[in-house]
Order: sequence, then structure tokens, then C-alpha cells
Amino acid sequence: MLECKRCIMNSNADKNLSLNDDSVCNHCQRYDSLVDSRIFSDQGKSLSKLIEKIKKAGKNKDFDCIVGVSGGVDSTYVAYLSKQLGLRPLAVHFDNGWNSELAIKNIEKVLKKLDIELYTYVVDWEEFRDLQLSFLKASVPDGEIPTDHAISALLWKTANKFKIKYILSGLNFATEAVSVPEWSYGHSDWKYIKNIHKKFGTIKLNTYPHFNFFDLFYINFIRSVRSVSILNYVDYNKNTAMDLLTKELDWTKYEGKHYESFYTKFYQGYVLPSKFNIDKRYGHLSDLINSKQLSKDQANDEMKKPSYKNDSIEADKEYVAKKFNITKEALEKILSKKTYSFRDYPNSYNLVQFARKSVNLLRKYNLYPK
Repeated sequence: MLECKRCIMNSNADKNLSLNDDSVCNHCQRYDSLVDSRIFSDQGKSLSKLIEKIKKAGKNKDFDCIVGVSGGVDSTYVAYLSKQLGLRPLAVHFDNGWNSELAIKNIEKVLKKLDIELYTYVVDWEEFRDLQLSFLKASVPDGEIPTDHAISALLWKTANKFKIKYILSGLNFATEAVSVPEWSYGHSDWKYIKNIHKKFGTIKLNTYPHFNFFDLFYINFIRSVRSVSILNYVDYNKNTAMDLLTKELDWTKYEGKHYESFYTKFYQGYVLPSKFNIDKRYGHLSDLINSKQLSKDQANDEMKKPSYKNDSIEADKEYVAKKFNITKEALEKILSKKTYSFRDYPNSYNLVQFARKSVNLLRKYNLYPK
């Protein structure tokens, strides 16, 4: 087994892992090569310039930026930061029917304390359920893509509707740098999503928020809407952020990363490890090692803990099956199917990679926000 000297990634976690002569993995090498183009070294000056641009673009408008909120730590901290910087954000929430009670309470408490207006889009459950089931039936590890894609589409469309130029994203390089296509693919690939649903779905997606590359071109280069990872402009430490949000906004911590959604908790904590041998904690914790927020020994100690509480698995299967309007036996049959990859279905992978490399190049020369 190959194992990185610096982080906790190994060839069991990522079968395509490679090491250089110093036994440092490709993920750490990628981090080193991109960190300067993703995180500002002169954060105070760069942040001030950004805020000035946002305020100027939002002059005489009700809002000068959009903040997507899920109730999680990253998006909540962005909302908090936006108010600290004197911005006038519109909070946008995508309700996919899987919100935990804690997530709902966190969103309500935080936005009330911050005095931020909330726009919630409630997805058509029949359509969305059909799409999520399609991904389960496709037997790919990309079960969260229907939500991720819709959130991005909703933010772009809302910005366009309200003529808001800036979207403040909770994505950040410090805690989300590791990228493994085999773990999850398709966030921006409508061709892939559409073809999965065409093969396994049963109803039309008439209202599901989505976008294609023409939409992205129009919004980015004609309307000049910009998605800014504002956490790359500050010294973002996840534990420090959680402590602050708890103290000042009465925010409550979750069991794991992205566990504000019941389905994400079930899919990421149970389905991925048991069906696909994928444990995203390897990536999450390796990111914290690279950003010096965690030691390798601390990360290894975290990995010794179970990814899911064994005493709740059967009850949670029952709940998921009921939500999907199928039996628990039918759900287990779907989960026992042979596994496939996004590469086994029509997709736009090469175009997506080209687009990402192009944006990274623009970021390197400060032609696109970090």
C-alpha cells in the first residue's frame, strides 16, 4: 500500500494515488502548486479591494451579494463574515427535503441574529426524489451530485434574477483542496446528470434547477456574475470559526462535515464506505493537515472512529426508504448492485477539466476571483 508521508491519503483510499521521490502524494503536490493562486498572502489588502468592488456593484440595490446557506459551518461563517464586512447579503437556501431539524434551527437562529433576509427554494420533491433514486440505481458514488448541482444553479439564477454581481461561496481551499473524481463527479456536468436520469428516471425534470456550459458562459462572461470563495481571503480556521459561531450566534455543531443534511450523513457516512469503499474523511482531514489545522497523528486518531453509528443504521435505512417511497428491501437491493463510475455513462469530463484549468489560469493572474 502506498502512503503519503505528509497527509493520511493512501492507495486504499484513492486507488490512483501516486508519490514523488519524497513520498509526498499527488494531492499534497496539487495543494502546493495551487495554494498561491487560491489563497491570498496579502489577505487584508486583497479583501478590502474585493469588498469595495462588491459594494460598488451593489450600489442602489437591495442586496450587494448572495450567500448560499445550508446551516453548515462554512456557509454560516460566510454569512457572519459578510455582515462583519458591512455587506448587504441575500441568503439563499436550497431545500431538498432532507434538512435535519438542527440545520433548520441553525439557519433560523443565525439569520435572525445577523438580520439577513432569506430566500428559500423548495425543490419539487417528486422530481428530486426521482433524480436521487436514479443516481442510486446507476450505482455510481455520485449520489450527492443532484443537490450540489441544483445549489449552484439556484445561486447563479438568483444572482441573475436580482441583478446581483457577486455570490459569496463557502467553498475554500484550506479545508476542501483534495479532489478525487472517482469519489464524486458531476457538480457542473449537466450532460452526465441528464443522462443518468434519462436511463433510470421515470418522470420529467420540469422545475429542477440546472445549468449547462452555455448558461455558465452567459452568466460569467455576459452578465459578469462572479462566485467568490471569500474564505480564501481570510485566515480561515474551521475550529476557530465553529467556536466563534457557537459563542456569538448560538450555532450548534454537527457530528460530521456536511451532516446538516440527513441524506448526506447517510450517504457519506454509510453508503460510500460500505458500498464503494470511499471514506471522504481521508480527504477532509488531509486538507486540515495541509492547512496546518490538524496534525497527522490527530487525523489518524479521527480515522479510528467509526464513520457511522452502528446502532442507527437499520432505522436510518427505514427512514431513507420511506422517503423514497420504496421498501427497505428494495433499497438494500439497489445498494447491493455492482458499482460503476461516471466514466460508464455519457459525460463532459474533458470539457469540465478544460474549464477548471482555464479558471485556475485566470486566478493565477488575478483575472478571476479566488
